Amino acid sequence: MQRNYILPLFLLFQIVFIKIIAFFPELVERLYSNGLFVIISKTSRIVLGKIPFSVGDIIYGILIILLLKSIWKARKTWRLEWKYNILKVVSVFSIAYFLFHFLWAMNYYRQPLFEKMKIERDYNDADLLTFTKKLIAKTNEVQLKITKNDSLKVPFPYTHTQVFERSLNGYRVLWSEYAYFEYTNQSVKKSLFSLPLTYMGFGGYLNPFTNEAQVNYVMPMYNSPMTTCHEMAHQIGFASESECNFIGFLATVKNEDLYFQYSGYSTALRYCLNNWYARDEKVFDQLLKTVHPGILKNYKETEDFWKEYDTIIDKGFHYFYDNFLKMNQQKDGMESYSKFVNLMVNYYKEKDF
Repeated sequence: MQRNYILPLFLLFQIVFIKIIAFFPELVERLYSNGLFVIISKTSRIVLGKIPFSVGDIIYGILIILLLKSIWKARKTWRLEWKYNILKVVSVFSIAYFLFHFLWAMNYYRQPLFEKMKIERDYNDADLLTFTKKLIAKTNEVQLKITKNDSLKVPFPYTHTQVFERSLNGYRVLWSEYAYFEYTNQSVKKSLFSLPLTYMGFGGYLNPFTNEAQVNYVMPMYNSPMTTCHEMAHQIGFASESECNFIGFLATVKNEDLYFQYSGYSTALRYCLNNWYARDEKVFDQLLKTVHPGILKNYKETEDFWKEYDTIIDKGFHYFYDNFLKMNQQKDGMESYSKFVNLMVNYYKEKDF
């Protein structure tokens, strides 16, 4: 009987350990993110990268079936054996909690990227306005190069497989400048759960147990390069959503492919415009008038797509994920995705695109 308490007690130990280790980001950075995790992540990508389908999605599917089967079997004994059943549930959670942190999630507690790259955290309205205008000019330029007409939306000529392959080109440029962005042994897959992901409101996710980057293949294709590069950033040990948005942005705009650049610039511009909409609608309206109509048509395409799948399901999952992020060192929750504007504005203060 005493064995039933081992894993629940281990869970308690893990929670205390995580609370303590959060105060030592440099230690996590050195021993885990740049040490143990490098071995774990590369091994996972080498073993699973060549498999054309998502192994992690299949594992999740099997686990969901086993969970439902277990709940059905326990339905009659739950009240009589409630103590045993609770210990069993906590034990399973304890194992999952350990694997989650050991295989990936310790990266939540590593040194922040703004410190590694020596980027300032704060910016003012003048900084944001200068950057947004510069970003509008660049996005307009790339859109016009592709379409030859400022009123045409950018079509996307690549398959998902081609996007995955070409994503490496941007990362090669990126890690030639910053060694800690090195990415090898690609393992990016189309998610088998793309339709459920769409209803949940997500463009992709990283499976922390298999280190496979999952991309939603249902969403508009011009978003795919930015989403792919974002998930690849998770694979190399960056847990913060804002940091992965920033890394994904750099990996797309440093890619020689114009379609990748457009995906990165247009996504970043959308975040900046949304930022202005929240800050000052008059400035937002003025800026919007300078954006090419073709770009706005791409935005409308994305907006219409997500509206089609907008249900109470995505609101529920966003609420859950918002709180999940807050429990894992991202106090802004879902809003942390947009916080990469801070990194972009300050990174490009003295740089050109």
